Amino acid sequence: MKQPASRQTFAAEAKAPAEQPAEATPDRDYVNSLARGLEVISAFSRTKQRMTLSEMARATGMTRATVRRLLLTLVKEGYAATDGKHFRLRPKGLRLGYSALSSMNIWDVAQPIMNDLSSRLQESCFAAVLDGLEVVYVARATSDRLVNIGIAVGSRGPVHAVSTGRVLLAALPDEELQKTLDALEPQRYTPNTTVSKVQLRNLIEDARAKGWSIVDQELEIGLRSISVPIRTPQGEVVAALNVCCPSARISPEEMGTRILAELLSASQAITAGLQA
Repeated sequence: MKQPASRQTFAAEAKAPAEQPAEATPDRDYVNSLARGLEVISAFSRTKQRMTLSEMARATGMTRATVRRLLLTLVKEGYAATDGKHFRLRPKGLRLGYSALSSMNIWDVAQPIMNDLSSRLQESCFAAVLDGLEVVYVARATSDRLVNIGIAVGSRGPVHAVSTGRVLLAALPDEELQKTLDALEPQRYTPNTTVSKVQLRNLIEDARAKGWSIVDQELEIGLRSISVPIRTPQGEVVAALNVCCPSARISPEEMGTRILAELLSASQAITAGLQA
């Protein structure tokens, strides 16, 4: 005999999973392993650049077994490295940082300052971030001159042959810098290009000590540039600010005096703008 409609409906509802309230949906979508991986990455800092499994476990509140799996995954994907005992982040992790920078207001703050700098100097101005063995140009400003340097946003440059690269490498911890230099195979672009890793390390140390770098026709003959770091209000170097110009127009002496003073002032203005 056919069941009454009311009993059929009840049976169907009993078999169907109960509908979850709207506020429970995010819990079903929450990826716990991803959250824990991000927590591990965030545990590294300027004062904790290298950590053992025990130190990471204490910093995150996770078990050693959990942090071991997460860290070894980061190592396999190239975001971290280990000497068998200590773990540290690798430059590839800066890709994550660049994604974050793209969504921050840093370029909203930096762009008008760069525009003003380019207008005053009547030279091209750029900002770049580090991505492994290359720099990526993420902002630019050009002057009213007929001849400007043709570097587009998104362009890449070899880290060893540009002043932005040396400033950004100078901001790395010593161990991270050495790992980067070990992986580097410097290519010669002009007779001026520095291809000796020993000499390059010395130039990077010089940039670290002075807080700026000049590169004279190492990437292209007739092209000279100077860069300084862009810092957050907390002092972290997040990018390099650069002025690039034809060597026939600006001498190295002028770059190290007038151009440098303007660059440092603009970099400080960006940091102040971020603080505000």
